[in-house]
Amino acid sequence: MSRSNELGAYLRARRDLVKPQDIGLAMRGPRSVPGLRREEVAQLAGISAEYYLRLEQGRDQRPSPQVLDGLARALGLEAEATAYLHQLAKSSPRRHAARRRAERVPEGIRQLVLSRTDLPALVLGRYQDVLVANDFGDRAVLGARAGGERRALGLPRPRGPRAVRR
Repeated sequence: MSRSNELGAYLRARRDLVKPQDIGLAMRGPRSVPGLRREEVAQLAGISAEYYLRLEQGRDQRPSPQVLDGLARALGLEAEATAYLHQLAKSSPRRHAARRRAERVPEGIRQLVLSRTDLPALVLGRYQDVLVANDFGDRAVLGARAGGERRALGLPRPRGPRAVRR
């Protein structure tokens, strides 16, 4: 085996070891391969069958760490085997999900939001959490609290006999 396609050979060998019934696939008639088909691995890993074929054939040897993690899950690899897969692809396995960076509201935006008293104003973060809100905005939106956890935001129910929409 040439050094140039060790990744492909490893993927093929590991694919042959996984039986369809091990992952819950129904057996329909005779199979031409001892383990999973390429298409089945690709689908389980969340990549295209064509891309998986290129990996096995050595035409693409630099998959991302995310792709390698998906392949490791699809093939049922343990931590040591996953690390070896990353080593073959010359990348390092991800230790864990990246830590969420604290979002900061620029001081000018913060002052603008807090200075508005005639209308509700708030700034949402990337996860729909409230980063800053004026008093009116805080009252107008249910569950909005500056610095709070991610919350589902909804408008308050109108009071009175009729709701007027503009």
